[in-house]
Amino acid sequence: MNLKELSALLGLSQTTVSRALNDYPEVSEATRQRVKAAAAANNYSPNTRAKGLATGRSMAIGHVIPISTQHEIVNPIFADFIAGAGEVYSRNNHDMLLSVVPDVDEERAYRELAARGSVDGIIVHGPRADDPRIALLRDLGLPFVVHGRAGEQEDSYSWVDVNNRRSFLRATEFLLDLGHRRIALINGLEDMDFAHRRRQGYEAALAARDLRPDPAMMRSDEMTEDYGYRAARDMLGAPAPPTAFLVSSMLTAIGVRRAIGDAGLRIGRDVSVVIHDDVLSYLRNGGDIPIFTAARSSVHLAGQICAEMLLDIIRNPGQAPRHRLLESELVIGQSSGPVAGGA
Repeated sequence: MNLKELSALLGLSQTTVSRALNDYPEVSEATRQRVKAAAAANNYSPNTRAKGLATGRSMAIGHVIPISTQHEIVNPIFADFIAGAGEVYSRNNHDMLLSVVPDVDEERAYRELAARGSVDGIIVHGPRADDPRIALLRDLGLPFVVHGRAGEQEDSYSWVDVNNRRSFLRATEFLLDLGHRRIALINGLEDMDFAHRRRQGYEAALAARDLRPDPAMMRSDEMTEDYGYRAARDMLGAPAPPTAFLVSSMLTAIGVRRAIGDAGLRIGRDVSVVIHDDVLSYLRNGGDIPIFTAARSSVHLAGQICAEMLLDIIRNPGQAPRHRLLESELVIGQSSGPVAGGA
């Protein structure tokens, strides 16, 4: 049975039936229940294209992925986010449109999506302070949700973010409580909002113990295994090496662990490591006892929440911006311990 046949059976317009199936608020509860009961009884499964024609929507959500000459947002962590968002789209009969473009063409990509009506909304990835995409999407009239935050004007748009500052403040405090004073930060690119906030938390925890951040103990770059290895190798070869590392990614931490081993040291005994984002579907942090002590945060869950928020904004336009701040959970693993030789 198609939408036209179901509408004829119910004596309702195709638009009303489609809106009832998609829980539009302007359709009465009685009509919604009647339509859904008839759809179930007749094994009706909505066709995405037909729904779009009936509602005037594309039934698709856009993700514009800029490929940069300096760094790439496409990485395994991003894949976990997309998997989470995709589950929500699938349950709600929406498609996902991924546009991979050179970073210099990113604005044009958003304008073309809006002009063609290709998507009903956008999820913005990798925000920077005062990110120009926010003003652009407002001007284009495209509903959007930002995964992360873009500086201080965070009340003016919808976003889902992890409390990165608090996460790294607590992780640094944990290492300080274990007696560590030479704590290295191996961060992501600090023009990205999340990495900037993580550094703030790290520095705030040191300042609270009357410790000054040492520039020689801080690195910022694309979060890869090789970057983690090179950064840790160089720091461990210094005259006053760190006794602990605070690392922004599981991927980077694998490189840090390799450098510790190459230096003839044992992780958790000679050098402690605390990481962020260890809930990855393709790369588990050990079994019952985690390998790495971690500020645990699920990127997969963040993808689900972003998608749910955006679909609700599309269905119920005109509401105030929405915000969801997620807290990480500090999980103790094998990679951390008291500073070697005692505090």
